[in-house]
Amino acid sequence: MGPRAVSDPIEAAVAEIRARIRAACERVGRDPDDVLLVAASKGASIERIRRAAAAGVADFGENYARELAAKAPRVQATWHFIGRLQRGTAPMVAEHAEVVHSGGPGHGLERLSRHAQRMGRTVRCLVQVDETGHRQGVAPQDVPAFVPWASAFIGIRLVGLMTLPVFTGDPESARPSFARLRELRDRLRRTWPELRDLSMGMSADYEVAAEEGATMVRVGTALFGARPAGGPGGPGGRRDAQGSGHPVP
Repeated sequence: MGPRAVSDPIEAAVAEIRARIRAACERVGRDPDDVLLVAASKGASIERIRRAAAAGVADFGENYARELAAKAPRVQATWHFIGRLQRGTAPMVAEHAEVVHSGGPGHGLERLSRHAQRMGRTVRCLVQVDETGHRQGVAPQDVPAFVPWASAFIGIRLVGLMTLPVFTGDPESARPSFARLRELRDRLRRTWPELRDLSMGMSADYEVAAEEGATMVRVGTALFGARPAGGPGGPGGRRDAQGSGHPVP
């Protein structure tokens, strides 16, 4: 018998993404099981999220805290927060997210810590590293000082680094940024061995990210399809929760 025919486009997309991750890892001698697929579900309906879960996706990421709070109780999964961590919505993130990818300076991280501690939770957190100088996050040269400061907060546990490279449309253009993040992580691990994870790579460049050491890739459009114009994030869904023109995952 030949391979089973796949009629659900989401199931087919999940299979295609996993195959591409596996091929990318094989090219560089990595174990594909070391790369976690996080389905970036901003704007996706509960029905579509459940179809992705039925296809084997166990991790979902949301850009907006209110969308996270609405969806997480309805789908059993590991929920990630991948948008801007803000003071006003940090309590919702603390309640519903198990992983936060956008740790950085400011009151958002402090409130996340306070509310997680109050609820008896420990939220895994990645430091967002910004090479551009005009996005949310920590400049690469400031990360070694930021890590001990953030590690002191109760209720969060630093586990790695995240980055959003400048989007050019060419996946290869992201490779130097991914390589620099990996090298920064490796240097930090000499003092902070728990900083294992690298969250990098989205729909356009997750294969390059896997080749460069990503342990989490955030894939939305390649899995759920293009977001409708006028949906969350503005016309065509091209702007992320930070309002800074980042590419959609």
